[in-house]
Formats: sequence, structure tokens, C-alpha cells
Amino acid sequence: MAAFLIATACGEVGPLPFPTPAQHDLVVLTRPGLLTYSTDDNGNPTGIEYDLTQAFAQELGVGVKYIVAKPEELDAQLAASKYHLAAAWLSPIADSTIQATPAIFQTRDILAQHEASLPLSERSQLAGKTVHVMAGTRQAKTLAGLTKEIVGLKVVEVSQGDLLDLLEKLGNRQIEYVAIDEGFEDIANQYVPNLRTTLALNETRPVVWLLGDHPNAELKARLDTFIERVQHDGTLARLEDRYLGHVRRLDQADVIKFLGEIETTLPKFRKYFQAAQALTGIDWRLIAAVAYHESHWDPNATSYTNVRGIMMLTEETADRLEVSNRLDPSESILAGARYINILKEQLPEETEEPDRTWLALAAYNIGPGHFNAARTLAKQLKADPNAWYEMKRILPKLSQPKYSQQLKTARARGGEAVILVENIRSYYDILQRNTAPFGPTPAAAESLKRLVAEVEERRKAYAKKMAASRAITATDSDDQSTSGLRLPTIELENYPARPAENE
Repeated sequence: MAAFLIATACGEVGPLPFPTPAQHDLVVLTRPGLLTYSTDDNGNPTGIEYDLTQAFAQELGVGVKYIVAKPEELDAQLAASKYHLAAAWLSPIADSTIQATPAIFQTRDILAQHEASLPLSERSQLAGKTVHVMAGTRQAKTLAGLTKEIVGLKVVEVSQGDLLDLLEKLGNRQIEYVAIDEGFEDIANQYVPNLRTTLALNETRPVVWLLGDHPNAELKARLDTFIERVQHDGTLARLEDRYLGHVRRLDQADVIKFLGEIETTLPKFRKYFQAAQALTGIDWRLIAAVAYHESHWDPNATSYTNVRGIMMLTEETADRLEVSNRLDPSESILAGARYINILKEQLPEETEEPDRTWLALAAYNIGPGHFNAARTLAKQLKADPNAWYEMKRILPKLSQPKYSQQLKTARARGGEAVILVENIRSYYDILQRNTAPFGPTPAAAESLKRLVAEVEERRKAYAKKMAASRAITATDSDDQSTSGLRLPTIELENYPARPAENE
């Protein structure tokens, strides 16, 4: 279990002892950021560098203490050297005794501007311009150097909020230019689609971990070996894919349209998505993301294969879930959420999140039969069937005759399942940024409870009607068509309360 610290001045003198199990934790200096260290709605830390430092600590068999520095305090913390490693999307410091690991990534600083403004292509064009930047970042140091070369360049360092807040101001044309890391560009475009980046502010530089001015020799050797290994064994590629692999799928028009639908269409169905979360435990915004990709939140959507409704349920799946009317958004949404949970439960116990969710969504699209065939193929090809990163490579093979013949199954559009999941991941990211997590007041919770009860009564009535019909005409196999499903129930205490003023 990692322990977490807020940055404070350290009074100890001398290098930190080598991290050892049950004695000394690995001390990591970092700063807030989507690529470095951030927390989700449940307070769980995330980030590429967070995950990577966790992997290194596991290799050592030790816990981790994170010193999360404010941007303006990072330089002082780096100079104090009271850490084993500093993982904050940093580059080597010129003219400094602070040592660094080998390069983990390569990046550079770029200029973001509104798409409607005249593009800048030369650094000299920054003369007389004002550029905003997050305080304490490498981009701030880059701009400070450029102010000595470019007459009239004004730099405004911002210490409040985060980079996305700053970029939203750029998207609203409240400011003109923002300096960002190139690695953040695709994420930025997902949230603020009216940006353009045409000007590089410096040359490509490595991203490293800094080790202080007197690092432990054994620790440095272990880190060097670790970084070389993760670059070759796929660990680094999997982490990049987890955080960045899906953000390049949606184009600007897709994002703009989705942001508009969040304002105009989503409010009509929000209560159904939230009721589905109360029933299944799945974040309502993820269910909404699935529904948007399936139907663009159109409750009357129908495909040429007769897949229908806001969650685009097949007739067979709707019957198994006892849905009386696929075009009723309340029934469709609650049933779709149940189905996602059923698919998640069918995966092996060792399948971890978020892979479990992404794999279940692939099965939602392609069907459990084809999905299980893909898992079999993954095992045959020595790929991990419980890792989404691996299954992204395997699923498209289902459309190739040589593999479908080998599996003795019909060909399937596995590539479409990959695209669906990656797009849903992007829609979910955008919804998390633009909508609040589920947390109704007691009154709202009671209203949602009644809604779920009404839908459940319709489902039960439909199930009785179908059972009566089958009792007259069905075969033995028909009698089992709705067996084996475990449908969750809902209780009022499942709802978290929130202050009345947040209604």
C-alpha cells in the first residue's frame, strides 16, 4: 500500500537510505498532471509516471511515498534532493549536479492557439505576443529562455487550476497562446477541439527521472536496468496505450458534435443513466458513453440487422434480459447496463480493471461467442487474453479466413469492436471532464428508486407473459433461454447522499 504526502520542506540531512522491504519506502517526488500524478473521482491515483513508479517499487518489493509538489515548489524540492527519484515529466537539468536516468520518453514544447487565429510557424513571430503557461513546468523554463531572444514576448505563468482549465480559456478565446508538452496534444484536442499546434518552441528532449545530486549507486543501476527492460518488454507501450492509445481516434468534428449533444440531448436521459448506475454500480457516464456510440442517444435507432434502441440491443439479448420494449429508453438503458455487468462477470477473476471493462465492451459489440473465440485465438498466439492492449491486436484477426477456419467459427468484424471500445473510452473521458459524478440528494435518490422499480415491474410482467406463452408452445431448449442471468436489485441505501445545495 502506497503512502501519500503533500509537499513540505524536508529537514533531514544526507541521502535517503536504499529502499528495502518493510524498512524504507521508495520516495518519489512528483507533481499533479494527467501524465504524471492525478486522482480519479474515487481518489485513486493515476498517471503514466505513477504506474511506472509503482511497477519499479513492486520490482524492489517496497512501498512508495509520494511527495506531490506544487508547481512553484518543484524546483526547491528538486534542489533539496530528499527523494529517491523525481518523476514529474522532467528533462535533464543543464549545468546541474542532479543526475538522471536514461530517457524514458522523447518530447518537446509546442505552442497551442485557437484554430481561427493566424498560425505561427516561426519563433520570431512571437515578438509582441503573450503566451500563457503553467508555472513550474518545463514549458515555463523554455519560454523564459525565449524572452531573452525575442523582443516583446510576454510570458504569463499560471499557478491556479490545471492545464485543461488554461486550454479551455484558449478555446473560448479569452487568451491567445498556451505552451504545452507535445505529449499532451492529443489529450488536449479531445477536450478542446478548436485548438491547433503549428509551432515547436524547442528541439526534442528526453523525459527522464531525476535522482538528486548523490543518488545511491545500486538504486541508479537498478533504475537504469528497469527502464531499459520496460522499453523492450512492452510494459511502457502498454502504459502509453492505456492513457493515450484511444485519444487519437475521434476527429475534431466528432468531439465538437459530442460536446454539443452533452448540452442538448444528454439531459433528457441523464436520470435513466444514473438509475442504471444505482442498479449496477457502473459509472453512469460510462453507460452514457456506450449509448452515445451505439445510437447517438437516439431511443428509436434501428440498424439493418434489427438491433434497436438507445443501447442497440439485439432481439435475442433483449429477450434474455426480459426487455418488453427496446425502444423505451428506460428499459433499454437499464438492460444494457445489466448486460455489461454480466459480460464483466464472465471474464476470469484475474482480469483486472480497467481491462475488464474494455474487454466486456468488446464482447458487448461483437457478441460473447465471437469474443470467446478471440480469447482462444489469443492463447494460441501467446497473447494475454485478459489484457486489452493484447486483445486490440487479436480481435481484428477474426475477420481473416485463416483464423476463422482455424477456430471453426464464422468470420467477425473484430476490428469494429476495437474501434467501438476506443471511441467509448474517449467519450467517457470527455463526460468525466464535463459532467459530475453520481451523487443524488435523498429526494432524488427516492425518485430514481421509483423509476427503477417501475422498469423492474414492467420487466417482471413481461417475463410472466413470456413464460405463460412458452408453457403452451415452447420446447425444452426454449424453456432455458432466460435461465442463468443474475439480475441485480436496488436498495435506497445504495445511493450516496450529497449536500442539498448541490441539487
